[in-house]
Amino acid sequence: MSTTPLAAPRRATITDVAREAGTGKTSISRYLNGEMSVLSPELRSRIEAAIERLNYQPNQMARGLKRGRNRLIGMLLADLTNPYSVEVLQGVEAACHALGLMPLICHAANEVEMERRYLQLLTTYRVEGVIVNALGVREETLRPVGGGGIPAVLVDRSVDGLVADMVGLDNRAAAELGTRHLLDNGFDDIWFVVQPFEQVSSRQLREAAFREVMSGVGGARGHTLVLNLAEPAAVERALAELDRAIDADGGLGDAVASVTGNATSSVTVRTGGKASRIALFAANAPVALCLALHLKARYGADWQARVALLSIDDPEWAELTGITAIRQPTYEIGYRAVEFLHERIEGVQATARDCLLPGELIVRASTLR
Repeated sequence: MSTTPLAAPRRATITDVAREAGTGKTSISRYLNGEMSVLSPELRSRIEAAIERLNYQPNQMARGLKRGRNRLIGMLLADLTNPYSVEVLQGVEAACHALGLMPLICHAANEVEMERRYLQLLTTYRVEGVIVNALGVREETLRPVGGGGIPAVLVDRSVDGLVADMVGLDNRAAAELGTRHLLDNGFDDIWFVVQPFEQVSSRQLREAAFREVMSGVGGARGHTLVLNLAEPAAVERALAELDRAIDADGGLGDAVASVTGNATSSVTVRTGGKASRIALFAANAPVALCLALHLKARYGADWQARVALLSIDDPEWAELTGITAIRQPTYEIGYRAVEFLHERIEGVQATARDCLLPGELIVRASTLR
């Protein structure tokens, strides 16, 4: 019994279609390009029948390159494991489908070198534009795009030295909204917990806005804690510092708290207890998840009786655990980014635009008074 693998059937070519239809390749090209007015009804019918019989599929890449257009756009993502990236990508894909574009997704896995290599690769594919949501990409790396001839739109964060459209959350307003919510609910010792922010503009804006609000409130204490999720030893040190602050606060004493995972739950404190006023403000969902897992492991299922948690980003688990969140309009961010890029591809000439969208405060049990 032969085990020789079967060869894949040869795909029909434009030459095959021309032979089957009894005409030349020029007529086939005109048909494929929609130039029906120069073809007789009888010839159009023969070409259509030949395409159907041969199951001919045009090579869209080759056709696009011949016309100088291929409808490909690149999207560089820093971290595809982040729910934020996945949700933005949904908006990108929907807009691409509506506008006739095809996205090439490049996941850099939070590695600056991978970002550089992917950007170089996208230029060799002759993409018509690039959407960039990157970690540490620098202006010199982006030089082939943006001002270099390939339109670029930045998502969530700007890049020093690069003049390009940017679409993302209004980070300053979101951080102010979260901080004031915590203050209004009586939390006077607030820790803003953020990943390293020296190279990421969105993190810088959130941290700066938090400090500005806290500096204007007498009697309140604001702290910034850097949580480098890429370095386990650094995470352990940062969490230990946080534990010392929570323990020093004294917790609930002999108070009793009941916290459940929905916005209508309440905290019940027995007379004589001292309610904790410490709150943690996570700069994004990965930080919030790290904090929640640690606090549950250290203090048990009722850890929110000791410390409140608010997060920018609203992952599904936040509702399950009753975490207050600032929900980003992720789908709209992705959709708008493609719309901006499409306009640039079509030749729109305008100064660089910033499209800053508001976040929505979702109040749940964790931060209720």
